[in-house]
Amino acid sequence: MGPTRKPNVCRRLSHRALGFFSRDAGVVQRTNLGILRALVCQVIARRPGPGPRAAGRLAVKPPAGESTKFKNVWTTHSKSPIAYERGRIYFDNYRCCVSSVASEPRKLYEMPKCSKSEKIEDALLWECPVGDMLPNPSDYKSSLIALTAHNWLLRISATTGKVLGKVYLASYCKFRYVSWDTPQEVIAVKSAQNKGSALARQAGIRQPVLLYLAVFRVLPFSLIGVLEINKKIFGNVTDATLSHGILIVMYSSGLVRLYSFQAIAEQAKNGIQEMECCSLESDWIYFHPDASGRIIHVGPNQVKVLKLNEVENNSAQHQISEDFVILANREKNKSENLPTVTASGRVVKKKFNLLDDDPEQETFKIVDYEDELDLLSVVAVTQIDAEGKAHLDFHCNEYGTLLKSIPLVESWDVTYSHEVYFDRDLVLHIEQKPSRIFSCYVYQMVCDPGEEEETINRSCEKE
Repeated sequence: MGPTRKPNVCRRLSHRALGFFSRDAGVVQRTNLGILRALVCQVIARRPGPGPRAAGRLAVKPPAGESTKFKNVWTTHSKSPIAYERGRIYFDNYRCCVSSVASEPRKLYEMPKCSKSEKIEDALLWECPVGDMLPNPSDYKSSLIALTAHNWLLRISATTGKVLGKVYLASYCKFRYVSWDTPQEVIAVKSAQNKGSALARQAGIRQPVLLYLAVFRVLPFSLIGVLEINKKIFGNVTDATLSHGILIVMYSSGLVRLYSFQAIAEQAKNGIQEMECCSLESDWIYFHPDASGRIIHVGPNQVKVLKLNEVENNSAQHQISEDFVILANREKNKSENLPTVTASGRVVKKKFNLLDDDPEQETFKIVDYEDELDLLSVVAVTQIDAEGKAHLDFHCNEYGTLLKSIPLVESWDVTYSHEVYFDRDLVLHIEQKPSRIFSCYVYQMVCDPGEEEETINRSCEKE
């Protein structure tokens, strides 16, 4: 017989977490994730510290001698958008579900075909809360909270595709996006922006209501309220979202305002944040998914992680301070301020003012958080000649230290939409191409066998 195939490290760790090994499962699970984090970042011989800091800004290089890589294991294409949620890839507007855990695609289920008005626009994965008593047995299973094109909110079984419940939203606007306000408990359904009719715009009539936010409790579906984002109240706002009970309102000038019905609106210092940048794309801000109370503010060339703290000697007031900042790797334009000599011999000093999101400079496009490995993942893109090159960086969630950088093999066209997901030992890149063709690239971690075994054995000796 030939040599047996070595088992996948993630599968081995999952077996241990399910009780195939000694001691409490919770302790084993934490140990397992520590092993996996070490393998992903290749922090084997030494653990990097927070590194040099200057006014919260980091200048840290990744550890040398890396041998763990992420290899593209399969690629697929679709004529409709592709989405990803915790080990599942969704095609054909969430109608077809495929497992991403295996080394090649494996279909889990496929829902019946539907009309364009019934197609799913956006969805979230809901998982059963621990310790809660729920009315129906089906409520204990994972489900998709899905928003359809004709304004229905559905709860769909994540394993079979069966519709478990639904509620109609409204007819006065078109709802298009769904996101978590309080994770696994409260959702915010956002409408498309109201630009008014072409005739009204020609007549100079502006629609005061930019968009609507409908807020629901998930199980059972129950309406908390509908927020109207009105320009007469908020000013010339460009976008708004809801996160952890705080309304985040954004403006084209890079200004961001945070509102709460109680604490923030009435008592918050530094509640208005400005990203010092000049760019075509607006910055974005949201609460850190690690439930630390921190805030992530992302611009084209920097990622700010902010802390929301009580004011000293006044617990009724809060202030926002900087925890750390991740800066894009940019070199000063050498052609800037170079002299030019005219035909008459006169020296003219040229000066170029580049935008902060200029495609020829490294620009941040995506920032996410891997909760199980406690890592911040940042996608940076640079346009080189006709094509863009992207890389995915892993940063320490506590200090912002750069631990590892992974190049994405495929080119990155900045004129089309992209999504990148990092989930344990998987990296998925979903992109839109010309003629509305969507592609999904799946990368899997590969490790030098000797170092993988050494890391696992070393961790087992500590147990």
